[in-house]
Amino acid sequence: MCILPELHFVDQTNQSQTCLPFQTSFASSRIGRTKTGFSPENEATEEAIASEDGDQQNADDASKAAPVDDPKDRTRVIPVETSIRYLASDAYRQTYQDDPVWKQYRRNHKGLYPPKLTRKTCIRKGRISTGNPCPICRDEYLVLDHNNIDLLKQFISPQTGEVLSYRVTGLCQKKHTQLLVAVERAMDRGMLTFDVPFREYDYSEYYPAKGNNSSK
Repeated sequence: MCILPELHFVDQTNQSQTCLPFQTSFASSRIGRTKTGFSPENEATEEAIASEDGDQQNADDASKAAPVDDPKDRTRVIPVETSIRYLASDAYRQTYQDDPVWKQYRRNHKGLYPPKLTRKTCIRKGRISTGNPCPICRDEYLVLDHNNIDLLKQFISPQTGEVLSYRVTGLCQKKHTQLLVAVERAMDRGMLTFDVPFREYDYSEYYPAKGNNSSK
């Protein structure tokens, strides 16, 4: 009896070499890899797709890193000098005219009568958390500081020289406290003074004339 080799045998009738199953699978896997992943055309296509993906990712990162002008963002610190220049600018004059910054402000509240206390604060975690912020919180260029005298004078009563109540100005509790501190510091430094306005009285309205007394 003739024993065939384990690796391959030669068919005498067809004069062709027949491969074993493991040789066939190896050859087919080589052909599949050549068709799918290892051809030069496929490699160039994959490189082009990878480069496009990288460019898109870089563009997304750049768009995320670019600063966005968010009107509710209050994380930026405005210097006092900038606020003082803002009060003297045409933009401020066009926005508020000659009125105080709190003159045109109206509180939003439920019911007919407003609550006694205003909200605690308008800014939470660096952003405006309400749709109707107080006159100071809504304009980031209004900085309460003892050097900003023109802004502090708008919250002082011209008759008594005292700070106006938050019920009149509509300031939140946090900004009203900052206002009180800024006014006290300005007064301690002599930067903010108050003189009682002189009033002339017509004493003839209170005391009768001498001729009328003698006639009586």
